[in-house]
Amino acid sequence: MPYKDPEKKKEWRKKYYQENKSREKQLMKKYKENNKEKINQYDQTPERRKTFRIHNWKQQGIIFFDYDLLYEIYINTTRCDNCNCELTEDKKTTSTTRCLDHDHNIVDYDNVRNILCHSCNTKRRY
Repeated sequence: MPYKDPEKKKEWRKKYYQENKSREKQLMKKYKENNKEKINQYDQTPERRKTFRIHNWKQQGIIFFDYDLLYEIYINTTRCDNCNCELTEDKKTTSTTRCLDHDHNIVDYDNVRNILCHSCNTKRRY
């Protein structure tokens, strides 16, 4: 970077990224096209599914002291804690899809309550 002054450096970075935005997009598009098979294979791995699910939980506001432990509990739970029905990962049968129930009012410590089927999760309002 050509500037030592933080303000000038910031302006230079901003200008650089604005000028090269389309170039960066093209490079990323080219990379994805060339590595499509590798990317698709990675997307199907259990590691990727775990990372994606934990990321989504954090986005939804789910708080837990150990997300790896929570994921293991979540994956290994086969029955709804409320109605005892068999849980699935299938999105077509939404009534038996596995859901992580949490308390929306708790924002500063663990707020996970149960692992429920979709129908019990939508009925629960406390």
